Amino acid sequence: MRWEALFADLEAQWDAAEAAELSAEIADRSRREIGYLRLVDRLRPAVGHRLRFDITGQPGPERGVITGRLLALGADWLLAEDVAGGEALVPFSSLLAVRGLRGAAAHPGHEGRVGASLDLRHVLRGVARDRSSCLVVLSDGRTVSGTIDRVGVDFVDLAEHAPGEFRRPRAVEACTVPLAAIVLLRRN
Repeated sequence: MRWEALFADLEAQWDAAEAAELSAEIADRSRREIGYLRLVDRLRPAVGHRLRFDITGQPGPERGVITGRLLALGADWLLAEDVAGGEALVPFSSLLAVRGLRGAAAHPGHEGRVGASLDLRHVLRGVARDRSSCLVVLSDGRTVSGTIDRVGVDFVDLAEHAPGEFRRPRAVEACTVPLAAIVLLRRN
């Protein structure tokens, strides 16, 4: 009888040690997997949901805050529809915080090769192609209004003109803006 109790006790200790080892391994793997997540992976499940984006340099009564539905994502940008109905293109580099995210995250690389290549320059080239007038908020809070003429590796050339006015050769001033200085872009 005593041998059976001893063996039962040893077996219980073995099971407890094995369970603790498995639990530690799962926790370690979870931490490692989280270490591979990018901001875009964290945001992807939230497309279509209302979030709050704290950003740098945005003027206005709610300085630095955009609250609205997340419409689209790229490799280094997001497009949000704010509560007023306007759309704001925000580079990740100008994000300070995102509020309202749930615990879900997409698997890294889930967007595929094409999605991963849709960086801020790609989107800005699309805005340049359709000749939309836009308002660009710079990192110091100032704004530049005009039409994007071309997009380089790390800059945009903007034909600066008054908001709501057409681009006329005599009424524009050339303005080159480094991509790193763009906090937000709204199409007029």
